[in-house]
Amino acid sequence: MISVSNLTKYYADNLALDRLSFEVEAGEIVGFLGPNGAGKSTTMKIITCFLPPSAGRVTVAGYDIIEEPMQVRRRIGYMPENVPLYGEMRVHEYLSFRAEIKDVKRSQRKKRVDEVIERCWLEGVRKQTIATLSKGYRQRVGLADALVADPDILILDEPTIGLDPNQVRQVRSLIHQLGRDHTVLLCTHILPEVEMICDRVVIINNGRIAAEDSLEGLRSGGREHVEYYVEVKGPPEKVEEALLGVEGVQDLRRQRAHETDEGVVAFVFKAARGSTSPEAAASTIVAGGWGLREMKRKERTLEDVFVEIVSKE
Repeated sequence: MISVSNLTKYYADNLALDRLSFEVEAGEIVGFLGPNGAGKSTTMKIITCFLPPSAGRVTVAGYDIIEEPMQVRRRIGYMPENVPLYGEMRVHEYLSFRAEIKDVKRSQRKKRVDEVIERCWLEGVRKQTIATLSKGYRQRVGLADALVADPDILILDEPTIGLDPNQVRQVRSLIHQLGRDHTVLLCTHILPEVEMICDRVVIINNGRIAAEDSLEGLRSGGREHVEYYVEVKGPPEKVEEALLGVEGVQDLRRQRAHETDEGVVAFVFKAARGSTSPEAAASTIVAGGWGLREMKRKERTLEDVFVEIVSKE
């Protein structure tokens, strides 16, 4: 649905994008991540025809952004981080105006405006002037604007910035629902948001692709071993000796337990990905007559992966 090939962008002598290439398939929700200055906003502005590239090619739904920009614009709903709005207009007036600009048929315009007002929780302020709205409500108007023409593709830049926790949860749920009918490219600094919503992640740094994979692929990072945390109520030395005897348990080391109960001890160990060593360790603890309080796999978070990749770059 979106194809970016060898995309390069210079601002005077400053190289912002360096032969960037990635694809977003139809129906995907893809997280587009990178530190400040990595080139995320530049990439999105080029995809949405706001900026021309210095070199490379971008197609959206098969249409070239240089040769057929109007066809591209008709298929994209773009919500920038700082949404430009007409403060003197009422919410429903603004969305009707935007629907007209986006060639929504006159017969369908009111229906579409009503739908996005309801979907973005704007019913209570539909007749209020935009200038009087809070930052959170203005963000929701920007999201409604991106949706009003029912585009095939949504490009959202920090869609939950300025929202309260309840509104953030609502918008995340909405984006997840939108992924059933739309292709979504989501740019955000809130990494848990990406973990909750996205199917795949593209990380850029210094204008280049730093990583591109599914969330599971990024977390595993090609590692053959997984780390586990286990908490046991029992004599520390005997529990440690028993765990060391379990086949496949590696790098066993004692840790401070989460629980403060007397007699509770915690260990961390590694085991081959997909092996039965964790189950064997749990069975050994139970067979020893000790209390198995907690056992969990310690996968890397997206934040861990992001910091590792960006630091390495």
